[in-house]
Amino acid sequence: MNTKEPGSRPKKGKKVETGSQVTKEEGKVVEKGEKEEENEDREEELKKQLQAREKEATENFDRLLRTQAEFENYKKRMERERTDTIKFCNGNLIMDMLPIVDNLEMALQHGENSSPNNSQPLVEGVEMVLNQLMKSLEKFGVTSFSSVGEKFDPNRHEAMMQVESDEHEANFVISEFQKGYFLNDRLLRPAKVTVTAPRVKSGTENGNIVNEDKTTTSVTTQVDRLKVEDC
Repeated sequence: MNTKEPGSRPKKGKKVETGSQVTKEEGKVVEKGEKEEENEDREEELKKQLQAREKEATENFDRLLRTQAEFENYKKRMERERTDTIKFCNGNLIMDMLPIVDNLEMALQHGENSSPNNSQPLVEGVEMVLNQLMKSLEKFGVTSFSSVGEKFDPNRHEAMMQVESDEHEANFVISEFQKGYFLNDRLLRPAKVTVTAPRVKSGTENGNIVNEDKTTTSVTTQVDRLKVEDC
């Protein structure tokens, strides 16, 4: 018969887990994994939303910069248009006054070419009126420019006639029909001018006229043509 010794403690055996306890532990692990997965998904969604907001903010900032630049350009354009309006608002009025200047200049030229004894007072009077009118126009930015002796410029000149000349190079202005004018450095009216043209040189070869372009014309044909024109 076994008897327990006094003062001895019973030995502890290993704790055996039951099936219900194992199931609870597995459930906790699964639940923890699901929460971590949800947190990762949530974090990924937040990152995407943050990227979208950053992209939207960048686009809005770029749009703001473009709008600001467009507004600055608009302000500059409006200021330039306002300045041009002030500078050139009298263009139509001045254009209507230029024929008066032309007539005064022609009257002055005609008076100077007439008898000096009878027309001197008239010439002086016309000259005074012309000078006064030109001074008034200059206050509004009107200036004339000279064209004689200059090379023909289609931006400033209007060719009314071409003449052959041995004394001048081709395409040069040799006379003016009408002066040209600027209004504040902008062309108000082109000058009407006469322009030189290259002279066509010709000679005779074997009884024919040899033109500069290497073509030949019969002398007899030329004479017959002149006779017909005389008739």
